Amino acid sequence: MTYPPAPWSLKGYAFLTLHLVDSSRGRPFVPKELELVELLSGKTLGSVYLSAYQSGSILAYNELIVAPAYVRYQGKMGAWISHIYVDNPASVAGGREIWGLPKELAHFAWDKHGVIITQKERELCSFSYQKGLFSLTTWWKQQLKGYSFSDLGEELLYFTSNFTSPLGLKKGKLTIPADSPFVNLNLGKPILTLNLPQLHLVAGAPEVVGTLGGRLARA
Repeated sequence: MTYPPAPWSLKGYAFLTLHLVDSSRGRPFVPKELELVELLSGKTLGSVYLSAYQSGSILAYNELIVAPAYVRYQGKMGAWISHIYVDNPASVAGGREIWGLPKELAHFAWDKHGVIITQKERELCSFSYQKGLFSLTTWWKQQLKGYSFSDLGEELLYFTSNFTSPLGLKKGKLTIPADSPFVNLNLGKPILTLNLPQLHLVAGAPEVVGTLGGRLARA
């Protein structure tokens, strides 16, 4: 399977939900070499990212990313990505071979209220949103950086994602069925839901920052 080299330039729209996750629930999904960063006692920051990359992207596809914790390794901080799903085989291959991400194929059904993600007739999660009483959207584009860890064999990788988009606040609802592979995170109601309606994302090439004892089981 052929795929473009890093960096990947992607355009479309996305939603990001932020969650307070019990450290005891996030820990099994994170390699032991990484330290969990706690925002509150016993609570780390988790997130779910849902996106549709469309015309103007280096590849067109939909994506679901689950990050069970915010972590630290030798002074570097970022999200650990435990689960990631897309609907383009080239994205699966590139994600696995460039970034060491555990990408799997899934089906995405978007409508004007949200999205349902399924894999082999099993629902992974669904997301719906509404504006809410205190919603707002900036008219100017914001520039943000995201930092993430992943693993390629025994190599610990670290990479940067540069986001440019207006930002909006939404009232979001994330539903995770009992047989979803990440249900044990008990993500619950988001503490914040961000909308990126005119997104330009550049996923940078990873760098090797350390070694791990072995690939982590994510199922």
